[in-house]
Amino acid sequence: MNTVLNFVAICFWLLVLYYSILTVGGFLFRARKKPKTKPLKHYPSVAVLIPAHNEGVVMADTLHAMSKLEYPGELHIYLLNDSSTDETGEIAQYYDDSYAHIHHIEVPPGTPRGKSRVLNYGISISQSDYVAVYDADNQPEPQALRLLVEAAETTPRAVGAVGYVKTLNESKNALTRMIALEFSAFQLLMQAGRWGLFKLGSLTGTNLIIRRDILERVGGYDPYALAEDADLTLTLTRIGGLLPIVPDARTWEQEPENFKVWLRQRTRWMQGNLYLIEKTIKNPRLLRGRNFIHSAQLILVYICFVFFLLVSDVWFLLGLAGKVQSTATTPLLILWFELWLMYYVQLVTAQMSDKTLRPIDLLVSFLMYFSYAQLWLFLLIRGVYYQIKLKLTKKEPIWDKTARFKQGRNIIG
Repeated sequence: MNTVLNFVAICFWLLVLYYSILTVGGFLFRARKKPKTKPLKHYPSVAVLIPAHNEGVVMADTLHAMSKLEYPGELHIYLLNDSSTDETGEIAQYYDDSYAHIHHIEVPPGTPRGKSRVLNYGISISQSDYVAVYDADNQPEPQALRLLVEAAETTPRAVGAVGYVKTLNESKNALTRMIALEFSAFQLLMQAGRWGLFKLGSLTGTNLIIRRDILERVGGYDPYALAEDADLTLTLTRIGGLLPIVPDARTWEQEPENFKVWLRQRTRWMQGNLYLIEKTIKNPRLLRGRNFIHSAQLILVYICFVFFLLVSDVWFLLGLAGKVQSTATTPLLILWFELWLMYYVQLVTAQMSDKTLRPIDLLVSFLMYFSYAQLWLFLLIRGVYYQIKLKLTKKEPIWDKTARFKQGRNIIG
């Protein structure tokens, strides 16, 4: 028993150390004074692709924000209407008629259904130096696209750039507050830490740009990947491409406002990353060189974190009940406390980096480990079940679109 406890403790502390290093690296990267960037002598052309299926609730706000983008170069915005049956098409056509650079494109039906196929179609019908991707509920700030292009153009070996995703409906309820905190810590602070320390960036699915010639070279998006952003990240890293992280390039998006919508969305994410883990194991080339860190990150987040979460919970309960007796030098409750403390510190540090730390954030961060984080156990089980079911039935993956809610406010004036 002591040997097992010590082995688990060592692995656990290595995980804590890795995330602590990323947290510090991300904080320092965001805190350092950035030199003023000079405008580019020439701004390359950009095609903004927005996949949309029944997005009528948010479509007007999204296209309004897109119309306000301040970009000095040639810019075309393509609303890729994927067989919508609501008012998405009518709203998109209104903006098409009103703005010369906004285009309503009806995507031909096809399989496999989902975002990757629609994006590949958008790449095929557009012409530009860069391809930008935004989700249909996004409201990018006016300078976001320009900042992404400037970072990509001034960073050696860059094949694109990735911005920051903020939560539009953060104050709606406890769930949206927790999602906003999760994004600020694990989507930005960790991203900034990996870039600052290892020059590694990860695509986030939205608010990103990629060079067209590189996209064509790697064959575009994998149409069977539900986590298309993580999948393409591995491909781009394998060929030596860099993806600089640009925290000041911000977009605002709507997050799930109830548990049912959140569960469906995160199950799809879990399935997509399990598919990617299997894909990397079958294709050793994706594990070589700098991609090793990306692959290790996948396993750490979706397997190791959940495993240690389960172990810490079980040990905590058994320790309280006095059911576990061990002469190991590591008290059981210390392991549980360290995981909670690591989680809490990361959330608070992310808010400090964002300069938005409020008393409510301290309270919600304190409670998230006991509530929100525990849902990862259920998500892993659910994701594994649906992924196995998909393989056994040999069906194509189905893109479970996230339901939208009435926005209530528009970030862009």
